[in-house]
Amino acid sequence: MEHLLAPSILAADFANLERDIQLINASEADWFHLDVMDGVFVPNISFGMPVIKSIATHATKPLDVHLMIVDPDRYLSTFANLGADVLTVHAEACTHLHRTLAQIRSLGMKAGVALNPHTPVSTLTDVLGDLDLVCLMSVNPGFGGQKFIERTYEKTTVLRSMLTAAGSNAHIEIDGGVGPGNWKALVEAGADVLVAGSSTFNAADPHAAILEMKGQ
Repeated sequence: MEHLLAPSILAADFANLERDIQLINASEADWFHLDVMDGVFVPNISFGMPVIKSIATHATKPLDVHLMIVDPDRYLSTFANLGADVLTVHAEACTHLHRTLAQIRSLGMKAGVALNPHTPVSTLTDVLGDLDLVCLMSVNPGFGGQKFIERTYEKTTVLRSMLTAAGSNAHIEIDGGVGPGNWKALVEAGADVLVAGSSTFNAADPHAAILEMKGQ
């Protein structure tokens, strides 16, 4: 299956956000990746509902919303109403993960689970049939532009084997430090959604960078 590319809006120019949204609309990228940070679950604050509402107004591609927040259940219906197509919560932030995933799906969104670098993929054994996407953090969440954690390749391969054995068609998404130097190895390991922020928006030619990471 052809892999998807989801540029992270966190790396966009917020003084020219509509311009950068239109850039992605016109590119070969597949999704918009939106990182929502609360300053509690991760040591940073990104953006909230008004910004996402504005992005949704202009975006012509699916919104892949990644909640790096505590107690995400409080906001599931809010993000559904804002237009999220995929909603990802952190396993580490959910006391009742199965229930949270069921609620996300009941609201008409695809349900994703994110795992921090230290969290083993075996954590998801009992919910593999209840999710549509697993986001493996390949950096410690909270800031863009960090160095890729090499252990991610092995983790991706193990997760792909788990999903195949469970008969799951869930996506494996890699988030953090993805760029021209490692995207191909990640796809070969079993990933099929690549989040690329800095490597897209900081490139001399973002369109060319997207084409390269799409393998075109």
